[in-house]
Amino acid sequence: MFRREVKRTLRVVIQTLVAPVVSATLYIFIFGSVIGTRIDDFAGVPYISFVFPGVLMLSIINASFSSASSALYFMRFTRGIEEILITPFSYFEMLLGFVGSAVTRALMVAFLILGVGVLFGAVSLVNPLGFVFYVAAISAIFAMLGIIVALWAESFEQLQVLNTFVITPLTYLGGIFYSISFLPPLAAFITRFNPFFYFADGVRGSMIGYHEADPFIGFVVIVGLVVFLGMVVTRLFKRGWKIRS
Repeated sequence: MFRREVKRTLRVVIQTLVAPVVSATLYIFIFGSVIGTRIDDFAGVPYISFVFPGVLMLSIINASFSSASSALYFMRFTRGIEEILITPFSYFEMLLGFVGSAVTRALMVAFLILGVGVLFGAVSLVNPLGFVFYVAAISAIFAMLGIIVALWAESFEQLQVLNTFVITPLTYLGGIFYSISFLPPLAAFITRFNPFFYFADGVRGSMIGYHEADPFIGFVVIVGLVVFLGMVVTRLFKRGWKIRS
């Protein structure tokens, strides 16, 4: 199942890999060449280097969520999921198949965008292993959210409900393009309850070494979500929710 989904990703590279890289390139150009040249350095780095991790995180979130949600929903729609249910795969192996392929796609997108960032002089990696960990863990979180949405959705339109009304607003309000030190005290305090703030802070910290949150708290939030969502998705597979009825 993992190999099949990775092959599907590579069959439509314009949609799965090229499109997010082009979108990220536009963000980098605007924030780096247009806006960044008019803003002083922040946290000891150029503004584009501060913003770049947020651009990358936005891309991997979209890549992993769309990979898992579209793959599972299409299998439900074509009843291909029934073939998997009669195989000797465990429910955890089903989870690993969907999540593993989504994380692989997100990592490919991440490294392609890193290449673009190098061309713009926006990339530094103070902790490469930490970077891979955060990209993989965050991708896994949104892959599992994509699975849950794909199980719930009854139409292609509903696949975008969570992304449009929850993920996108929380992403932009999570400090991906700005420091929370720019916010009023109350807004900065509220932002610390937004898990996306810790996602962005983890990726940024691994790239430029600057954290606005306690790294340990961010680690606990991210790992906790991976474990919790993994248990939820495994349970839903075991119950056969929306795939056996």
